[in-house]
Amino acid sequence: MPQTPLTGAVRRLARRVDWYIVALFGAIGVAALVPAEREAAEAVSWLTRIAIGLLFFLYGARLSPQAALDGVRHWRLHLPVLALTFAAFPLLGLAAELLPDRVLGAELTAGVLFLAVLPSTVQSSIAFTSLARGNVAAALCSASFSTVLGVLLTPLLAVALIGAGEDGGIPVGLGQLGDIAVQLLLPFLAGQAVRRWISDWLGRHRTLIGLCDRGSILLVVYAAFSRGMATGIWQRVSPGRLALLGVLAALLLGAALLLADRSARLLRLPREDRVTALFCGATKSLASGLPMASVLFPADEVAMTVLPLMLYHTLQLVVCAALARRLSRTREPAPSAPTSAPPPAPAASTPAPPPTPPRTGRR
Repeated sequence: MPQTPLTGAVRRLARRVDWYIVALFGAIGVAALVPAEREAAEAVSWLTRIAIGLLFFLYGARLSPQAALDGVRHWRLHLPVLALTFAAFPLLGLAAELLPDRVLGAELTAGVLFLAVLPSTVQSSIAFTSLARGNVAAALCSASFSTVLGVLLTPLLAVALIGAGEDGGIPVGLGQLGDIAVQLLLPFLAGQAVRRWISDWLGRHRTLIGLCDRGSILLVVYAAFSRGMATGIWQRVSPGRLALLGVLAALLLGAALLLADRSARLLRLPREDRVTALFCGATKSLASGLPMASVLFPADEVAMTVLPLMLYHTLQLVVCAALARRLSRTREPAPSAPTSAPPPAPAASTPAPPPTPPRTGRR
């Protein structure tokens, strides 16, 4: 069948669209139209808990401890990434508390703080680093190390910042750490314990595992926004407040990218490592954040608190994909030494009379 310009444009657009993001917002739409209620809501709640445990079990089973330990050796790269992820980013998130309560409200402010303490994403960091021709092996180590630390540090930082900073707006305290240990940490450690026996099987069935991962996250989104519909989430979030939240997410992403780039340059990292630091330091993990939010926050408030994360995740995919493409094109001028090699060739080609006498004389 001949391809017309219109069908070609549609196919190119379809290849550029991230259908997982479309599915995430589709899950929100389904929750708005057909929210789970009564017995269905209870069943969805139990399914969500099982899905979260399975999700973190698979994280533990797939994550190589050796990859995380290898990251420790390359400390000049991972120091700026971890400092940005778990120190500078939370400080940037605290700036949201400077806004009056009527601007964002307690739930969205807690959501911004929660976004700020999340680890970096693994899959997107590696994909963007590969596209930009950075150090992919270092990206794997850095993102894996961040994920391992995030299972421990993110709940502690969330309790410290949100529990101390919201004047009772959202009850997040030490009691939630027990739930984190049972629903997230124990499955993660169980996955690590059995990894040696099932890692090969997981590697052979990556498509199935990917569907399980993404299906679990879509279920978490549906459950959160179903409860949000019961509490009138869209009556509490006006279009103006949503637009302001988008601006804050864009400012956070811009500041994170700038800090990651400047810190990597300050440490005089090579170009490939600077690319790795850029994408591992500025991205945040939706896959880790949504399950953690479902455990940390009250069920009625989860939908509100994950809105900043979902907006940030969408922005980081769009911005970092464009940035990675640009960096992939700007790598070529870097190796300028080989291009300066050709001049000796023409010098020895035609104007051979001056050089030949010394050579024949030496013989």
